[in-house]
Amino acid sequence: MQIQNLLPTTQQVYNLPDAHGHFGPYGGVFVAETLMAALEQLRTGYERYRTDPEFVAEFAAELKHFVGRPSPIYHAKRWSEKLGGAQIYLKREDLNHTGAHKVNNTVGQALLARRFGKPRVIAETGAGQHGVATATVAARYGMECVVYMGSEDIQRQSSNVYRMKLLGAKVVPVESGSKTLKDALNEAMRDWVTNVDSTFYIIGTVAGPHPYPMMVRDFNSIVGKECRTQMPEMIGRQPDAILACVGGGSNAMGIFYPYIEDTAVRLIGVEAGGLGVASGKHAAPLSAGTPGVLHGNRTYLMQDANGQIMETHSISAGLDYPGVGPEHSYLKDSGRAEYVAVTDDAALQAFHDLCHYEGIIPALESSHALAHAVKIAPAMSKDKALLVNLSGRGDKDMNTVARLSGIEL
Repeated sequence: MQIQNLLPTTQQVYNLPDAHGHFGPYGGVFVAETLMAALEQLRTGYERYRTDPEFVAEFAAELKHFVGRPSPIYHAKRWSEKLGGAQIYLKREDLNHTGAHKVNNTVGQALLARRFGKPRVIAETGAGQHGVATATVAARYGMECVVYMGSEDIQRQSSNVYRMKLLGAKVVPVESGSKTLKDALNEAMRDWVTNVDSTFYIIGTVAGPHPYPMMVRDFNSIVGKECRTQMPEMIGRQPDAILACVGGGSNAMGIFYPYIEDTAVRLIGVEAGGLGVASGKHAAPLSAGTPGVLHGNRTYLMQDANGQIMETHSISAGLDYPGVGPEHSYLKDSGRAEYVAVTDDAALQAFHDLCHYEGIIPALESSHALAHAVKIAPAMSKDKALLVNLSGRGDKDMNTVARLSGIEL
C-alpha cells in the first residue's frame, strides 16, 4: 500500500507540489549550496520509500503500536449545548503518545533517517512538543538527538525541556533574535550545514525547502484520513467545517489535505492574533503578511517594507512564528481555505471553557482553533457539525496559564 493511496481516490486530482516543490508561486528550494546534496538525497529517497511496501508497513505499524492510532473523535456535547448552535467535535490528537500530532511526522522522518544511515538527528522546537516527539523517536531507534529551542520558549515550556532531557536529547538554548521558534530554526539549519554527512534534520512543520512541506504533510495526513472514516461513522456524513490552528501549519495540513477536493467542507485555519492584528503584536502572516523567502521556501511572512522579518507575539510558543507552510499560502490565495486570527485572550478563554465543560485540558495552540469554533458555532443551526483538530494537550502550558491567572505553582 502506498502512503499517497491512504487518501481518498478523489484526492489524486490535487497533485501539488510540482516536481520542483512549488505550490503555485510558493515553496521551492532556497538554501545554501552545501545543503543541496542532502536535500536531493531526501527528495529521491522519499520518492522511493513512500511507495515501498516495507517502509509503508513499518510506518503504519509504528503509528498503531507506538503512537496509539487511530486517535478518536469526541463530541463536545455539553459545550455545544451551552453555545446553542453547531455541534463541536474534537479530533483527539492530544491522546497520541507524547501528547500531540507531532509524533506522526517524527516517526516517518526517523524511519527515513535510519534508511539513510544517519546516526544523528536534530530538530527545532517552539512549544516543545516537536522536540519531545523527536527525542522520543531518537530514543526508540537509538539515535543521537540535539534539539534547538529559543531561550524564551525554554522558560515558557520548562516541563517539555525536562522531558526531552529525560529521553536523552541535548537541548541547546538559542539566545539570538526574539529567542523563539524562528531563531531555533535558524540554528538548526546552521547545524545541518555543518554536519550534513551524519545528520538528518527532522523539521517539525510543513515549511522549509522541498521536499519537507510535502513530506511532513503526507506523514501527518493520517489525521484527516482517519476523520474521513470516523465522521460518517459518528454522524452519517462529513463535517460542515474543519478548524485547526496554524503556526507553521502541520496539524492543519494533516487534517485539511484529505479534504481539499471535498469542497462541501469548509477549511478554516486559525492563526495567533496575539494582542490583536492591528497592534502589530501577533503571529498571523496569512492574515496580515506578504510573500517573501524564509527558511528555504517562499511563503507569506511577517516582514517590514525592507523585507526584514518582524518579531512575533503569541501566548502559545508553538504559534510564535513569522512564516507559514507554503501550501497554506497557496490554499489562501486559491480561496480553498479561510484563515482568521484569534487573540491571546480569546484562546485563553477557550482553554478554560474546554476544561470546565468537557474535562479536557487543551494545548494553548489548539485553543485558538477552539476559540474560533466558539465564535461561529452559535450562528449556525444545531444540525451543523464543526470538527476541531485538538492538536495537543495542555500539560506543557500549566506554568503559562497559571502565571496569567495570577497563580503561583
